Amino acid sequence: MNVTQLSVFMENKPGHLQSVLKILADAKINIITLTIAETSDFGILRMIVNDAEKAKQVLHDARITCSTTEVLAVELDDKPGSLFKAIDAFVKNRLNIEYMYAFTEKRGDKAVMIFRFDDIETAKKALVQEGYQIVNKIDIIGA
Repeated sequence: MNVTQLSVFMENKPGHLQSVLKILADAKINIITLTIAETSDFGILRMIVNDAEKAKQVLHDARITCSTTEVLAVELDDKPGSLFKAIDAFVKNRLNIEYMYAFTEKRGDKAVMIFRFDDIETAKKALVQEGYQIVNKIDIIGA
């Protein structure tokens, strides 16, 4: 099972992030990991949360633009060169990474990276063939 990511689009102004976080907190949505990509005027808050559909609904109810996207959580050895090796496997398999970010917790002695590919199912098959462990949604959110 892929990991569902929530993407929130917001103006890059003081207080906007806090508003989103308050809505999620009030709805008892737990943020597992997040990253923010920004331009001078707008930002995209990308998050893995414990209940993406509920989060999407409460944000839509508050008139905040958001969407869900499937991403892959991939285990990597937590040592120098591991990300390079993974990227090399992606290139070898002609996989295009749209974006990536680090997961905030380790899984044993492994690091976890979140990847968004233009073709997630092809990426998943190629990564498994290359010997990478795909982390399931249930393992990420701790359900």
